[in-house]
Amino acid sequence: MRIIPAIDLIDGKCVRLEKGDYARKTEYHADPVEMARRFEGAGIQYLHLVDLDGAKAGRVINLDILERISRETSLKVDFGGGIKTDEDARKAFEHGASQINVGSTAAKQPGVFQSWLETYGGDKVLLSADVRDGMVAIHGWQTQTSQSIESLIESHLPFGLQQVVCTDISKDGMLTGPSVALYQRLQEQFPDLAFVASGGVSSLQDLQALKAMPMAGAIIGKAYYEGRITLEELASLQD
Repeated sequence: MRIIPAIDLIDGKCVRLEKGDYARKTEYHADPVEMARRFEGAGIQYLHLVDLDGAKAGRVINLDILERISRETSLKVDFGGGIKTDEDARKAFEHGASQINVGSTAAKQPGVFQSWLETYGGDKVLLSADVRDGMVAIHGWQTQTSQSIESLIESHLPFGLQQVVCTDISKDGMLTGPSVALYQRLQEQFPDLAFVASGGVSSLQDLQALKAMPMAGAIIGKAYYEGRITLEELASLQD
């Protein structure tokens, strides 16, 4: 299982939100590049970098931070937030992203997302499926849709979809444990896809449970920032 620490960016700083609410923000570290170096120094190989400014604004904003992290560390960065156009996708890769994480565009402009799958490949383009009560939320979780996560996934399968990052918004930033039942259901329905868990991880035991399922990866944010899991413990779990 890939262990993937998260850095969420607002105003160029590392933050965490509770249930995707921009009004419930905690700032953890002023310098995301230094935080990325800490992860690298502990032996972590992957990073989930989210441009929350971009997600809210509908355009990529924090490319400079993506470029610095990619240039100054060896981390494999998946980058998301505000990727709406062909130029956005191209710039993300040009600025060092190993993968792009796409949510709103995949839901609202499926043809655009599908063209990226075909252009860059399913190993480079990840579907970011953010779920509230089983339905997909977009625009930095600010807008609720009437589309189920299952139907969203189904729509992209013919175009080479390989990997899905699934966030249960009700769990995100709450340290109440991941949505194991949701991930089990999705794995049973889509056994050929690689699923990455996001939201709710609160302990080493949560990660061990996800690894046993097995999930392809797990994103960790608040549990690390709040001191519930050490970098050494994270590094020990990665494959």
